[in-house]
Amino acid sequence: MMSFLLAYRYRYTIPTGNGIRNMEFKASQRPIESAIYSKLEKSLGPLHLEVINESHKHNVARNSEKHFKVVIISSQFESVKLIERHRMVNEILKDELASHIHALSITAKTPEQWEQSSVVGETPKCLGGANR
Repeated sequence: MMSFLLAYRYRYTIPTGNGIRNMEFKASQRPIESAIYSKLEKSLGPLHLEVINESHKHNVARNSEKHFKVVIISSQFESVKLIERHRMVNEILKDELASHIHALSITAKTPEQWEQSSVVGETPKCLGGANR
């Protein structure tokens, strides 16, 4: 039997130096993060979904919502190539990508792939801005 951690609406998994910490936010405090979560949850019915705001790792204003990592596990990815999975996520988030999001890292797996390996790699370093 597969076991999955289901992230709850407005509950986000935040990686820390000492492991993972769950935090809860009101949608009004994180509107872009909440929109990402809601749209992916509604469109792909994931078994596991993490929306991680990584903006704090970059040279942006405090509390920015510009850099995100999404970890999504969905049976809708069965028999779909990785590039197409990314295109599916990008299409769902096209409005946010066009107006708010600067960088989006995506890990999109099937339940079987997630069961075999739940390892999620580090997000590539951002080359934009003044920190080139």
